[in-house]
Amino acid sequence: MMPRLAMVAIALLLSTPSFAADYVQAQGSSLNFAGKYQGAAFNGRFPKFATKLSFDPAKLQTAKLDVSIPLASASTGNASYDGELRGSAFFNVGKFPQARYVATKFRALGGDRYAADGTLSLRGVSKPVTLTFTWTPGAQPVLAGRASVSRLAFNVGGGQWADTKLLPDTITISTRVVLRPL
Repeated sequence: MMPRLAMVAIALLLSTPSFAADYVQAQGSSLNFAGKYQGAAFNGRFPKFATKLSFDPAKLQTAKLDVSIPLASASTGNASYDGELRGSAFFNVGKFPQARYVATKFRALGGDRYAADGTLSLRGVSKPVTLTFTWTPGAQPVLAGRASVSRLAFNVGGGQWADTKLLPDTITISTRVVLRPL
């Protein structure tokens, strides 16, 4: 017969809540972009993006992030801008309907801050992009992050739009992903 203390220890271990490490995106998430056009700030969003995340702050070596972004969903709230974004000079959604960000290398930056070193694939070009983010654990954890992307490195904004005096090269991406365990 098992000693009473051992039985209590096993019961405590079995009753300890486990924290899922695999997540999918939940409602309330956002993926935004921002830049300037002729010196005036503009903002936009991708309302139809989808995120899969495997993340445990204690096991960063096994973390994975996969984000799919349907480019036709890009919206700035300005019909003229949106038409240009979907057109051949920018996203060329007819030929390149989706962008994808995949990260498999994660680093702790201190506190609840992390970096995901991944690859952004956009318009047939794949380049490294680092997403820095905060992690808020809980029943529905939240990943809130930022990245800077060189649009010209991905051939976004060709022709007249390649002039960085008109439209700077750096676009800021920000995200707040509410997650639910799988």
